[in-house]
Amino acid sequence: MRRRLLISLLSLVLLLVSSNCGRQAWQRHYAQGLDTRVYIVRHGEKELTPGLADPPLTAAGQQRALALRDSLKGNIMLSGVFSTATSRTRSTAQPLADKLKLPVQTYDARQLTALVRRIRQEYRGRAVLVVGHSNTILETVEALGAARPLATVGDGEYNYLLEVRIPRDSTQQPAATARRYGPANP
Repeated sequence: MRRRLLISLLSLVLLLVSSNCGRQAWQRHYAQGLDTRVYIVRHGEKELTPGLADPPLTAAGQQRALALRDSLKGNIMLSGVFSTATSRTRSTAQPLADKLKLPVQTYDARQLTALVRRIRQEYRGRAVLVVGHSNTILETVEALGAARPLATVGDGEYNYLLEVRIPRDSTQQPAATARRYGPANP
């Protein structure tokens, strides 16, 4: 009887820990002493057909979204996924959000102050992904209080993964780094 009860309790604990609810509770508990990390990327390669109001991702862009998922899926503190309202940004964010069982939350790239406030208040000590555009990702880094880790992002550059670390100690300055992920730019 005791053995059956112990197995039942262990099964319940495993279920809670593996569920999104259990993962978020664990994150909140351990996040108190950690820095906040914000990963910022540009959407994957988009369809370049002239006249498209909201171009979708190309096959290469879809592969880049999978590469992004594979680059960040092991980050157990990742608890938020943000995207602008375009098809290409949502499609870039969706594979990782699906893997982590998180919703893709829409933000307005013209209102970066509101996004930063939300990240600092709701995701302190955890990690989030922000998917934007070539003309907004470096501005997002600056809105988070860090210096740009590179001067520009060219129109044909899709493989930068920017990371802003916001120290738990508010007297320290946020810092940003840039690295590449997925296949090289075409």
